[in-house]
Order: sequence, then C-alpha cells, then structure tokens
Amino acid sequence: MSLSRRGALRASLLGGASVAAATALPASAFAEPVPVTEPGSVDADTAMRLLRRGNRRWRTFHSRHPHEGRARRAELTGGQAPFATVLGCADSRVPPELVFDQGLGDVFTIRSAGEVLDESVLGSISYAAEHLEVPLIVVLGHSSCGAVTAAVEAHRTGEVPHGHIGYLVEEILPVVESTPDDGEDFVDDCIRANARHVAETLRQDADLRDRVESGRLEIVAARYDLEDSAVTWL
Repeated sequence: MSLSRRGALRASLLGGASVAAATALPASAFAEPVPVTEPGSVDADTAMRLLRRGNRRWRTFHSRHPHEGRARRAELTGGQAPFATVLGCADSRVPPELVFDQGLGDVFTIRSAGEVLDESVLGSISYAAEHLEVPLIVVLGHSSCGAVTAAVEAHRTGEVPHGHIGYLVEEILPVVESTPDDGEDFVDDCIRANARHVAETLRQDADLRDRVESGRLEIVAARYDLEDSAVTWL
C-alpha cells in the first residue's frame, strides 16, 4: 500500500531547531495517511512504515489528525480493519493515536499500566490478530513509567504495595529483578526491558505463536520519550 502524496510539507510556525528537524524529513513523512479498508491487506513492514511516519509528524508538530471526518465515521459503521495493534501503558501522556498520528479505525489500541498482560489484555490482542488479521503488534513502553518505577521501588525496599497496584508491581518485578543495575538510569533500563519482555511473551503465546512463526504477525517493542515525543524501536 502506498501513501498519498497529498498534503506535502507545509509551512510551520515552529522556530529554531524544530524547523531544521522538520524540514530535514522527506515530504512523504507528512503525506495524508491512506486508510486501510480490508483486513489482511497490509503487511507488517507497511504497518511499521505508517507508524514511523506518523510519529515523525507528531514529534515535529505536523500532525495531520487523519480519518476523523464524516465519511470515515460512516465507513466504519460497516466494520474495522486496523493495520496495527498497540499495547501501551495507561498513562494519560501516551495516547497511541496521537503519538503515531492515526485516526479512527487505524490502530487497535489496548492499554494497561506498565503494559501488564492479563487475560483481558491477551484476549483483546488475540481478537485483533485472529479476527481482524492485524499484521503488527507494538508493545509501547515510555519514559518515566509509574508502574515500572513502583516495581523498582519495591525491588529496592522489599515492600510491595497492597491491592490492585500490588498486582501490577508483582507482574513487573521479575523483569526488574533480572535487569542489571549497572547503568546510569536503572528505571529506564527496566522500562526498555519490560517492553521487550512483554513482546517476547506475546511471541510465545499459544494463540499467537503460529502467526508469528508463519510470518503473518510481527511483534516489536518500542519506547516513547516524553521529552522529545520520539518513539525508539527496541
């Protein structure tokens, strides 16, 4: 699937370094995204390209806010064909549709604190893969993740919070405990390790493994930076 060339790089009100960064990007990064209309019509490479381009627009303040109009809403009453699933943190600062500059029907979004997996999350992911034929799953961690930070604190103090928050911490703790504490930012090392761990867990999941091994599904980890709005692919 090729992206439309409409809506090439437009004049920006950004100043200084932001202008230089934006104008250095190819015009295709700012093109109007074309909606996917049929399940299975996009492969993982194309899905990844769409997300990369969307994040470029977002981080350089050139978001297109696509697929929000009357025609798109009417089209989606007949069904959906998202081209990617994003499992992201519940953090209010990291909404996948904005981070990747996508619109209605483009991304199947699932969010849980620290990207923690449970049966509800796994069932949602499986539905997207099996019934909507989504070719790409992105596990999106982010800087300053509160859930991972809480797990690091529990690791260091030996005290796990009570209740539902304790459940989240206990799910993340094994990753924290297996991450070497020899870097400049242990919390961020754990954030990256957690995203990779969740992605690998999904690759081995009984409902998803056949699709991964046959090449019909790709699962990748990523980290969103709150300071520069960029997604780093892990």
